[in-house]
Amino acid sequence: MGASRRAYVSGILIYIGREGKPLAEKKNIDKQKLEEQKAYNEYVKEVTPTHSLPKNMAKAFLTGGIICVIGQGILSYCANIGLDKDTSGSWCSLILVLLSVLLTGFNIYPKIAVFGGAGALVPITGFANSVAAPSIEFKKEGQVFGIGCKIFTIAGPVILYGIFSSWVLGIIYWLLRISGIF
Repeated sequence: MGASRRAYVSGILIYIGREGKPLAEKKNIDKQKLEEQKAYNEYVKEVTPTHSLPKNMAKAFLTGGIICVIGQGILSYCANIGLDKDTSGSWCSLILVLLSVLLTGFNIYPKIAVFGGAGALVPITGFANSVAAPSIEFKKEGQVFGIGCKIFTIAGPVILYGIFSSWVLGIIYWLLRISGIF
């Protein structure tokens, strides 16, 4: 049987499509769907934000740079009060994590992350934010099922794959060391 068949309705010849609907009606439906699709595409184009790669890179560079300048300021201050390099680094990490958690608690760090993108998320402050944010968000669900279960939803995979990849690389290094290559 062909793509359409003929039917006489009230003495008028109508071609009926495979689905059993008159082709004229089907064409109207297809036209309506096409118009809806065009309207939807225009809506998507309207609400989808446009991003400028150079602008985003500049924002990330600026944000990450400010975080690093703050860290360098902490290191310099610790050196000025007489702390050795390792202790200064520990204090720097501790203070940057503390500042990040406080800013996350006051809902300031997410705004910094939206502005700075990867510049705010890559340093140690971003890691602290990824641990603090779920604990604040799921606090209402309780200590165990809220904070306990959800605290590492963002940072957990990073920790897992970081430890696993370092273990694999350690095994490879050990095997190469035993074989005399290193």
